Amino acid sequence: MAKQRILITGAAGFLGSHLCDRFIREGYHVIGMDNLITGEMKNIQHLFPLPEFEFYHHDVSKYVHVPGPLHYILHFASPASPIDYLKIPIQTLKVGSLGTHNLLGLARSKGSRILVASTSEVYGDPTVHPQTEEYYGNVNPVGPRGVYDEAKRFQEAMTMAYHTYHKLDTRIVRIFNTYGPRMRLNDGRVLPAFIGQALRGEDLTVFGDGSQTRSFCYVDDLIEGIYRLLMSDYPMPVNIGNPDEITILDFAKEIIRLTGTQQKIVFKPLPKDDPMQRQPDITKARKLLNWEPKVSRSEGLRITYEYFKTLTQDELYQRDHKNFDSYSR
Repeated sequence: MAKQRILITGAAGFLGSHLCDRFIREGYHVIGMDNLITGEMKNIQHLFPLPEFEFYHHDVSKYVHVPGPLHYILHFASPASPIDYLKIPIQTLKVGSLGTHNLLGLARSKGSRILVASTSEVYGDPTVHPQTEEYYGNVNPVGPRGVYDEAKRFQEAMTMAYHTYHKLDTRIVRIFNTYGPRMRLNDGRVLPAFIGQALRGEDLTVFGDGSQTRSFCYVDDLIEGIYRLLMSDYPMPVNIGNPDEITILDFAKEIIRLTGTQQKIVFKPLPKDDPMQRQPDITKARKLLNWEPKVSRSEGLRITYEYFKTLTQDELYQRDHKNFDSYSR
């Protein structure tokens, strides 16, 4: 019997590469697609010898063609950290709009079920806490983070339009802060930033007074939630994340304890529109998917720290290895 085929965009990225691994293990033929703006080939190089994996170096903002049948599509192509989408704002908007449109069209032509990766950023700087899927958000569309926030909000609207008008089989996952092996050390997100600073012997930088909160989900838990959502029959957005909330200041102290370093914590001004609170309400995920995170933050951080310790000195000190010039038009 032929394997079912799944297309995963953003396949060389942090989450995309873990999704490729999961669906290979589940017995699928996986087609990875990535233009490598922020993705890393090293994340999927272990898959290339496998006959059940193939890879297309392609920008989904342009016309997407995949020969043969497609049973599922996971759309995870997008810059996902501030250091990236602030440098390539137009590409970020295009992959959320044109890229989503192209993949919804592909899903329609192939009769595929499609799951799109949205984000907790659609809630902006929330005035409701914790955030439920029914909360409409508090987003500044013209602020520096607006390119990412609005790309994802448009992506959700386009996906629901295809679901309503074309009866397309769609799923929407709203992803909260996630961490684990294969994160880029210098991508601007708080967890790799703190660990990178500790490994380099630098003081840990906290923006604002550190009272803002985040809720960190280990990558294996997130992938399990995404898998269950894809296999469910629920088309509306679902939060997937860990509701275990912590302030950034306390988190910095956790990283210092974890790494055994003696660095100080230094404070810098809070970036514009940085959310003050972030905590998912996962009632729907628990009820609809029988899902909740299993990996404790202490265990997940230990595994992630061990991964980062394997990086070379060049990787450890490489602040920004991507050339975005050709992508920001």
